[in-house]
Amino acid sequence: MSTPLKLGINVGYWQRDPDDQTETVLAAERLGYDFVFTAEAYGSDALTTLTWYAARTSRIKLGTAVVQMSARTPAATAMHALTLDALSGGRLILGLGASGPQVVEGWYGVPFPKPLARTREYIDILRKIWRREGPVTSPGPHYPLPYPGGTGLGKPLKSIVHPIRSDIPIYLGAEGPKNVALAAEIAQGWLPLFVDPAQIDSVFGESLAGRPDDFEIAATVTVIVNDDLQTALEVAKIPLAFYIGGMGAKERNFHLDLIGRLGYAEQAAKVQELFLSGRRDEAIKAVPDELADSISLVGPIGRIRERLQLWRDSPVTTLLIAGVRDEPTLRAIRDAVYD
Repeated sequence: MSTPLKLGINVGYWQRDPDDQTETVLAAERLGYDFVFTAEAYGSDALTTLTWYAARTSRIKLGTAVVQMSARTPAATAMHALTLDALSGGRLILGLGASGPQVVEGWYGVPFPKPLARTREYIDILRKIWRREGPVTSPGPHYPLPYPGGTGLGKPLKSIVHPIRSDIPIYLGAEGPKNVALAAEIAQGWLPLFVDPAQIDSVFGESLAGRPDDFEIAATVTVIVNDDLQTALEVAKIPLAFYIGGMGAKERNFHLDLIGRLGYAEQAAKVQELFLSGRRDEAIKAVPDELADSISLVGPIGRIRERLQLWRDSPVTTLLIAGVRDEPTLRAIRDAVYD
C-alpha cells in the first residue's frame, strides 16, 4: 500500500544574505508545503535562519536538519527550542545529529567518541527541561548536571519559562544502522540524507523494525527538473561528490560508509580519492549515474512523476525537496506528488 506522502523543502545552509531563501519559503507555504527545514555545518547555524523564516510565515512547520549536538549543551538547545517553538506557535521540529569527528573535535573542540550514548543522554535532558517536572539532574557521564567539578556551587535548576509544548518532536539525522535504530527507539522521526527508497527495507529494515506506527521518516531528496536527464544527473552528483569526498575524514566518513551499504563501495572510494587529491571535477564525474538517480528525483517532470511511486511504496512519510528555489517548479513538484 502506498504511503500518502507529505511534502517539505530543505533550504540547507544559509550562506549569503538574510533573505537568502525567504521567497522560496513563502512560496512553499502558499503552495501548501508542510515543512521547511534548515541546516548547519561549520558556518551558519540552523536555528537563527529558522527563526527568520518563522517570523515571516504562519502555518508551515519549522525543522532543523540538523542541529549539531556538540555545538550546544543540552540545556542551550532546549532553551533555543522552547523559545522558537513558543514564538512560532508550536511549529518546531527539532532535528538533531551527532555530526562526525572532523567537525566535533576540529570545530567545536569536544570529544566525539560514544555518539550513541551521548545522543541518548542529550535527548533525556532536553525532555526533562521541557517537562518542568522538577529541577533537572543528570548522572552523566557526558552531560552531568550539576557539573561535578568547578566551584561546587552548581545546583539543579528548573526552566523559568513554561514551554507551550512539553513534547517538542525530535527527529534524528542518522546514517549508521545502530544510529537509525536509536532514532526508531527514542525519537519521533528519522532524517535520512542519502536514501534509495527501493533499498530502505533491505538496508535499514532491521533498524526500523521497532519503530512506532506514527514514526516519521523525512527524507531529503535532491530534485533537478530538466528535460535533459544527463544534465540533471550531473547537477545531482555535485553534492554527492562533496559529501563522499569531503564531509568526513578519509579514515572515518559516515556518508562514504552509507554509499557503500547501498552497493557502491568501490565507486565511492574512487570518488573520495579523487576529491581528496584536489581533482573535484573528476570526482563528480566518478559518481555513478545509477547512484545519483536512485536517491534523487531528476529529469523531465513526467519522469519525476513516475519515479515518485518508488517513494510512495517505501516507508518514507515526507519528502524534503532540496535544490529547488522557484515557485513554478515547487508548484510542479507539488502537483506531481499529489496527483
